[in-house]
Amino acid sequence: MKIAYVLNTYPQPSHSFIRREIQALERQGFEVLRLAMRAADTALVDAADQAEAARTDYVLQKGSAALGAGLLRTALTRPARFGAALCRAWRMGARSETGRIRHLVYLAEACHILTRCQSRGVRHIHAHFGTNAATVAHLARALGGPPYSFTTHGPEEFDSPRALSLGAKIEAAAFAVAVSSFGRSQLCRWVAHGHWSRIKIVHCGIETERFAAPAPAAKGPLRLVAIGRFVEQKGQMILIPAMRRICETHPDATLRLVGDGPERAALEAAIAAAGLTGNIHLTGWLDEAGIRAELDAAHALVMPSFAEGLPMVVMEAMAAARPVIATYIAGIPELVRPVETGWLVPAGDPEAMAAAALDLAAMTGTGRQTLGDAARARVLTRHDVDREAEKLAALIRTSA
Repeated sequence: MKIAYVLNTYPQPSHSFIRREIQALERQGFEVLRLAMRAADTALVDAADQAEAARTDYVLQKGSAALGAGLLRTALTRPARFGAALCRAWRMGARSETGRIRHLVYLAEACHILTRCQSRGVRHIHAHFGTNAATVAHLARALGGPPYSFTTHGPEEFDSPRALSLGAKIEAAAFAVAVSSFGRSQLCRWVAHGHWSRIKIVHCGIETERFAAPAPAAKGPLRLVAIGRFVEQKGQMILIPAMRRICETHPDATLRLVGDGPERAALEAAIAAAGLTGNIHLTGWLDEAGIRAELDAAHALVMPSFAEGLPMVVMEAMAAARPVIATYIAGIPELVRPVETGWLVPAGDPEAMAAAALDLAAMTGTGRQTLGDAARARVLTRHDVDREAEKLAALIRTSA
């Protein structure tokens, strides 16, 4: 069966879970056409991401003239459907933060997607995130394209559900996917109860074979790692006062910040001002092997986010048998269990984050290993990518 994945920017270093899901669906027997609006604006350091980029059709690279011609051709060959889709785009644009002109661009993209899907015999479209990719899939369906579905992750979709016309997208979809029970509850808020049954839970998954032999818990001074984009919602700034508190009694403790983003300069300045340049190190983006090496070398992952869905890096740390210190938000408590697999702390509280890290530092090596083993067992049971892909595959086959 041929399906299409419609994405905004793909691949990206922080979205390797989409690549894994696509490849798991291919192992289920699907032929997957990758359709992204644009390429990443950051260098791809992982060879697997580079290979995905080579397999992806980039819509905006066709140029405005080609997209405009496709828009006109669709308007002439299917005027009724085009008119309905145009009205829909116009209404959605009025609600959105990006405006009506941007939604006319989405309509042009949808016309191109429609043509590509027809030429390749695509029977279903799946989009990731409830933002513009889902808008394009929604408009392609209105133009007469195949049934569509989309996965919401949060927090962006949960911050602006009305502006994103999230309810309309769910109502028109064959089904909608949330990656956690929390995420599903947020989607249920924006549609009538009669539509709740089309909102399904399919977890993001990990490739369990990549974590077949986790490294023993590290010895030596406390070593923590945080992984994610350097943006406000990820809360990395909280880790600086937390580390200052930790270093009062553990001056050799270290924190590795893996990632990059617009907050990098502010983080570097704050680290220097706190006198922690010898304790906190920024690595930039790493490939999957580099991230695994950082997890193996760490005693725990710290996740200080203010807003999330259910982060992949939490799953990967647990699969690597590392406990997690995370904020008590969104879908994270569905995976991280206090005392059993890690710690949950209030968001925005550096003292609580530090206290959890100091509890970890006071544990014996055996105690840390027990936490890590329990974390690993829990995530392998709940987040096997092939098992989750089976769920998604069944939903797609039913809808086509």
